Amino acid sequence: MRVLYLVHQYPPEHVGGTELYTQSVARMLAGMGHQAGIFYRDHGAGHGLELHRDENVALWRAWSSPENPTRRFMATFGDVTVERLFERVLDDFRPDLVHVQHLMGLPAQLLRVLLQRRIPYVVTLHDYWWICANAQLLTNDGQQICDGPRLWLNCGRCALARAGMGTLWPAAPVLAPFLAARARLQRQALEQADRLIAPTVFVKTWHVTHGVSADKIEVLPHGIEGPHLPAHRPRPDGPFRFACIGGLARQKGVHVLIEAFARLTGQAELWVAGSETFDPAYAQRLRSLAGPRVIFMGGLSREQVWSCLAEIDVLAVPSLWYEAFSLIAHEAFVAGVPVVASRLGALAEVVHDGVDGLLVPPGDVDAWAAALQRLADSPELLDRLRVGVRPVTDLMRHVQLLTDVYARALPGSGLSPGARL
Repeated sequence: MRVLYLVHQYPPEHVGGTELYTQSVARMLAGMGHQAGIFYRDHGAGHGLELHRDENVALWRAWSSPENPTRRFMATFGDVTVERLFERVLDDFRPDLVHVQHLMGLPAQLLRVLLQRRIPYVVTLHDYWWICANAQLLTNDGQQICDGPRLWLNCGRCALARAGMGTLWPAAPVLAPFLAARARLQRQALEQADRLIAPTVFVKTWHVTHGVSADKIEVLPHGIEGPHLPAHRPRPDGPFRFACIGGLARQKGVHVLIEAFARLTGQAELWVAGSETFDPAYAQRLRSLAGPRVIFMGGLSREQVWSCLAEIDVLAVPSLWYEAFSLIAHEAFVAGVPVVASRLGALAEVVHDGVDGLLVPPGDVDAWAAALQRLADSPELLDRLRVGVRPVTDLMRHVQLLTDVYARALPGSGLSPGARL
């Protein structure tokens, strides 16, 4: 089987949950004897298409002039250059199926091309971008969780704030028709997909609430590819180690965690891992809040992430937005590490309060401080939570289940849902 993965960006230039998922799944599929390719957009002057390889995966890097937020938004309505480059890849690779990971900055016309060529496609709902242009359901003006479009007037106001023109909010009705047009294109793309995949029940429920057919969405948690780790060692004498690993952005709530940690008594450290280049102003704010017990580790490689998990007692995920899956929380479970997380979005589904971690009200510094102190003061609680960590779906099993989805999408394949391709 030949599967082409379509994604908005790719490592090593861009490292996030969607990009890492695409990379690991494509590699695993190729390792199982199938043909896997990836088409992604990069940035650069002019335009072009470059083919290289990532292990046994064919990578097509396409670029068509530098991007900015406005161009990224307008790309949905069309980009003739990218469309032609994509058609060249379809001619060369001849995929049986396309798995769409993300289309931010890519034209919706790519999916119409697939329909014209009768190439089935499935979509994984990694976030809320198909309905929310911000992708994360956070307003740009107030950084508050949004319930979704309200005649796209709130979306217009959000777009103005993103462009640095928040004071012009009375002009929001002017932008509403463009955002409504985008919504129609996105809805059509989802309706014409053969299957939609949600990594958690929360993501499925949210999309169904906003008009997507429940029958079309299949819940399939991501698989985790981790090293063979020894059982987590009992904590030796020394500081209790919390860690927060991921992007240093406001919606991740790292400032809440640092403020809460500052109130902690006793021997403890907080390791903060994440690149400071994405939002330097926010990173500087975090440093200004941090005391000497907070250790900034910078961005970590995949190997360093696993090494970090092997050395800590508890992972903290203080997100202020609706996480759709939380790759790092699942990786912590693979390492046998309990998780303290915001009771919000998919995190409330992933972490079982009092079983394999603790759930805390998002943004509540007092509650976070109390939870951290409770963990640091109670070795018995920590041991109980470690024992409560349950197995996580591994990557190979995930890809096997994913091929079932592919099989059902292929016309006339004659394969039952349980068949292996």
